[in-house]
Amino acid sequence: MSARSTAPQSQPQAVAYVNVRLIDPASGLDVVCDHTGGLLSDGETISAYGPGIFASGSPAGAEVIDGKGAILCPGLVDMRVQMREPGEAHKESVKSAGKAAVAGGITSMVALPNTDPVLDEEAAIEFIARRARQIGLTKVYAYGAATKGTLGKELSEMGLLNRAGAVAFTDGTKAIANVQTMRRALQYAATFGFLIIQHPEEPGLSGGVMNAGEQASRLGLSGIPREAEIIMLERDLRLVEMTGGRYHAAHISTSDSVEIIRRAKAKGLDVTCDTAPPYFALNELAVGDYRTFAKLSPPLRAESDRLAIVEGLQDGTIDAIASDHSPQDTDAKRLPFAQAAFGGTGLETLLPLTLELVHNGHLDLISALRLLTCAPADLLNLTDNHGHRAGRLTVGGAADLVLITLDRPWKFVAQQSLSKSKNSPFDGRLLQGHAVRTVVDGRTVHVHG
Repeated sequence: MSARSTAPQSQPQAVAYVNVRLIDPASGLDVVCDHTGGLLSDGETISAYGPGIFASGSPAGAEVIDGKGAILCPGLVDMRVQMREPGEAHKESVKSAGKAAVAGGITSMVALPNTDPVLDEEAAIEFIARRARQIGLTKVYAYGAATKGTLGKELSEMGLLNRAGAVAFTDGTKAIANVQTMRRALQYAATFGFLIIQHPEEPGLSGGVMNAGEQASRLGLSGIPREAEIIMLERDLRLVEMTGGRYHAAHISTSDSVEIIRRAKAKGLDVTCDTAPPYFALNELAVGDYRTFAKLSPPLRAESDRLAIVEGLQDGTIDAIASDHSPQDTDAKRLPFAQAAFGGTGLETLLPLTLELVHNGHLDLISALRLLTCAPADLLNLTDNHGHRAGRLTVGGAADLVLITLDRPWKFVAQQSLSKSKNSPFDGRLLQGHAVRTVVDGRTVHVHG
């Protein structure tokens, strides 16, 4: 049984999407289609796409959807999501996360293993797949825990977990801190080509509650120094060089991290990384007057770090953008800042915050969409039910699509979120552009409004 999952629904009919700007970041396609062109899906798969494919009219019986000039591209792939189910379904469930995801244009997401029980056994991986199939919103893949119980001591049965569908291995929100454990994980994973994903934060330096510096001192809060991330990254990349393993650093947040990974790539090491919208769209000032929605892990950093993350996205050092969706209930956040839980939701704001990079002139549109589609799919070797790579437009591949309006302004109100939890650091932010229709395996699963 695979961690990839989609629900068996009634067979979708043929659908012709016309009058769209067709973008496929994987191939570089970016073409404006009038009513004679666009994309045709037939059942679960893409039958054809491009200008002129409807020059003789759409197929008999096909539903015609007029995109009204909107962007039609592959559905987004979110490679870092905390589902909370099983164990903490009051914070989030596979169903509520799926609703929020499709509202944000996400058609595939990858669940971290830090549930209760931890995803360190085949049955746990299969449970996530089964639940997602029953619900039939986004496709759900899962990471296997790198160590048993994510305790950082004994390696999990990676081979068995991979056969059950685990797409990579990580201890989720915990760093694999023990150097020997990390060395063994990289060595074992290298034997089979598995990817190890690290939360790069040295536990001995991470006892604070926000970024160490002048802002923390002014607020009287204990700080987490930037070096907590930097030291762990530098150590890990020495181990990568020693073992030849595949390594991915999650949600990097400092300028030094960008430079460390840039140098590692220049040396030819098999190293990749991602970041999340808070680290290119916010800085530590968002904590403001003890705003717990802005208490994240890693913490929001200085403005110079934010600018370096943007630069890392521009030059390709950073390989993907993930939501880093971390739902917390009201009781966990409505506490004094020092006691409040870390984490922020992000499924519904992943796309519009990435589009800010386009509107601000930092990235062109196709590069921004690549970071959300084929790039994360390629990192994790994600395939659809038809054997085709996810995150791209492929004839014969799954019709996982999103229609995007680029310029429409709107305001994100956390209390209106479809997630069970409302702890977004972007509550009240004015945004521009969003998903207007989300399609999974040819089925429309969300229409805006």
